[in-house]
Amino acid sequence: MRGVNPRQVKQAMRKLGIETEDLEDVQDVVIRTKNKQYVITGASVTIMTAQGQMTYQITGETEILPLSQTPTSSKSAAPIPSVVPEEDIKLVMSQTGASREKAIEALKATDGQPAEAIIKLISS
Repeated sequence: MRGVNPRQVKQAMRKLGIETEDLEDVQDVVIRTKNKQYVITGASVTIMTAQGQMTYQITGETEILPLSQTPTSSKSAAPIPSVVPEEDIKLVMSQTGASREKAIEALKATDGQPAEAIIKLISS
């Protein structure tokens, strides 16, 4: 778009109730689907808030991996730690009577799927 002043665009967006914010120090963004994961390295992330909805704009180099492969950080080449949600841990523990450590281990072994982790613990 020629002749558009970025400052005027930002002012017009603000008048419409649209706010933008750039996230600082983002290294990687990982999006997991049922069958694969999209790893965006060197990511630049902008958050746009409009009418109470947040939209994320992500740019960077994209790599598509199977779920079984752990993505690596572009900066450190070390595996990105997989975080198991606390609610999933508690659910597996309550349904199986397993310890916290066993629940986390089962969730990691089943790619974070609580139902599969419960079945794994019950059947072992």
